[in-house]
Amino acid sequence: MRGDFERALEYFTQNVQQSAATNEQGMSSSESIAQIHLALGALDESLKCLDREWNVSGFGRYAHRYGLLTRAQVFFRLGRWSEGLACTEQIQQLAKQVNDEVLATTASLLGSEALLHLGKIEDSWAAISPVASSLLRLLPDASAQYERATACVLAGSGRIASGRRHMERAERIFKGLGNTPALIELSRSWEDSKKLGLIAAESHVNEDHPSNAAALLQNVATVMLHSGRPNLLATGLVAILKDADCVSAAVATARGEDGTSEELASFGTIPAEARTQTLVLGKARSRVVEVQIAPLPDIESQATINAITILLGTIQDLERARTEREERLTLWPIDELPYEDDESVIAGRMRDLMVFARKIARTSVTVLITGESGTGKEVLARAIHGFSARAKKPFVPFNCTAVPRELLESQLFGYRRGAFTGAERDNPGLIRAAKDGTLFLDEVGELGIDLQPKLLRFLESGEINPLGETSPFNVDVRIIAATNANLERLVEEGRFREDLFYRLNVICLSIPPLRERRDEIPGLVHHFVAKAATEFGKGRIRVAEETMERLLLYSWPGNVRHLQNELRRMVALADVDSTLTPSTLSKTIRQETARAILHAQGPELAVSLTEKLTPALVRIEREMIKAALRANQGRLEATAKSLGISRKGLYLKRQRLGV
Repeated sequence: MRGDFERALEYFTQNVQQSAATNEQGMSSSESIAQIHLALGALDESLKCLDREWNVSGFGRYAHRYGLLTRAQVFFRLGRWSEGLACTEQIQQLAKQVNDEVLATTASLLGSEALLHLGKIEDSWAAISPVASSLLRLLPDASAQYERATACVLAGSGRIASGRRHMERAERIFKGLGNTPALIELSRSWEDSKKLGLIAAESHVNEDHPSNAAALLQNVATVMLHSGRPNLLATGLVAILKDADCVSAAVATARGEDGTSEELASFGTIPAEARTQTLVLGKARSRVVEVQIAPLPDIESQATINAITILLGTIQDLERARTEREERLTLWPIDELPYEDDESVIAGRMRDLMVFARKIARTSVTVLITGESGTGKEVLARAIHGFSARAKKPFVPFNCTAVPRELLESQLFGYRRGAFTGAERDNPGLIRAAKDGTLFLDEVGELGIDLQPKLLRFLESGEINPLGETSPFNVDVRIIAATNANLERLVEEGRFREDLFYRLNVICLSIPPLRERRDEIPGLVHHFVAKAATEFGKGRIRVAEETMERLLLYSWPGNVRHLQNELRRMVALADVDSTLTPSTLSKTIRQETARAILHAQGPELAVSLTEKLTPALVRIEREMIKAALRANQGRLEATAKSLGISRKGLYLKRQRLGV
């Protein structure tokens, strides 16, 4: 890659000598030797290496596919365009068989060059154009190959000036990647295409008036494509600054911690006394990459630099977001839906309950929500209120265990001044406070048996009779009740009125405990961590994969509330921009999950990473089938099910493996 071909040739030759003739590693080394000879211009030697590799390579193997690619390049260098095109077509067929998108893209772009030299300019561009949509998924050298192919088509059709811009863009990318062989091939293909183009230009086939705006737009697209690589971002930014004509000079530099520096790209010369501005783009290989510019003094140039700075900041923000998303989704994909202005995370089973809540919200029917403490009963109640026509009216939550039983009646129904000792002023009560809105009665199972008839009367008639009042009056309030108790059992024990139970239990929504909806935990974790990090000023706090695994394994007796409090504690104690490791978990969680992990581990089989793939897979399959047969007492149907295969598949595997 660096162009030190002689030393590379020594190493690859030693590798071939020490490898078996049919060894994949030896074959790949032979193909690499052919690439070196190609770069050095020793085309006959390159073909000899490829012929030797061809004789031992199996059809469709990795070395065979990439050997064909090198063979096509040798044919192109020899001017044997039809043979080279046939190679690229064969490569594309093989790439489709093994689903190798990178190879298919490379072959398509390479084949376009052969089509160009065979006089099929339209077909050449037709081979290039579809590649653009896949560049986001591929490595940066694919975009460089795309620019190279586009440059060749433009130059070959007589538009040499337009093609040169694409060629320079490809050259910047290859230089940024440090790919010397690709630079050599770029120079060769560009010169060949220019020869075709000079003939076309003489015959006035096309007029060539390259657009500065088009070049600027293409450079911006390239910069956005390579936002995660500061070296490529820097060289692209220098090109944009040059096209925008807003600075007198710019230089991109990579500075090491030891004081060394490398110039990546530049134009113009920055005088020592000039007023300069530095744009820091990030780190690459432990070196800080930055672009120093000398802005032009006019206002329009300053405004253009400001626009480029905004673009650069947006690109970097998008790259940070992409990196964070990929880190987060590596093992724990999440599908979260915040509920309107509430900062709750709605996913999985809760999402289903929310859909049902939306259906019943527009009615005035009484709802009973059941579930363990901390599962999110109030969140669901607030959602019902929010989806209803009462959304702009009060939502009044009240926990029936929050006050002594003897004070519950006065809290709910209110009282007049002087109704009892200490009643110094009128109290409207919670029901009247929720007028035209929703009253959420949490832990309704704790209501005293003597108070239950008054609540029942209110539910049936809408009437309340505050303490000290001589006559009742109506109040329009919707009741949503919740409990973590088994009301049916309380009815059987005589501790809860049966008629009140049925009046409350018109529609029952049951929220499962968190341990039964573990798929929601990753979304809740990321939400609570981000919320706590913002609250405590902790920056960007990440969650290690092993930490997430333990959070998933824990039983969470306090449910969502328990999880939220645990994460708030962890974030509060964490350093700024740190990662939450398993050691930050509370002792109880660490101990329980350690036992769970130990219990979950079954028999293991060690496989060396240097072992041949086929025999290793055979050994793994054989041992897994034997273990499954033992675990299922030889029952084939159960064994196949435990392995996740069909009974016929098990039969065929046993025959093949001799089990």
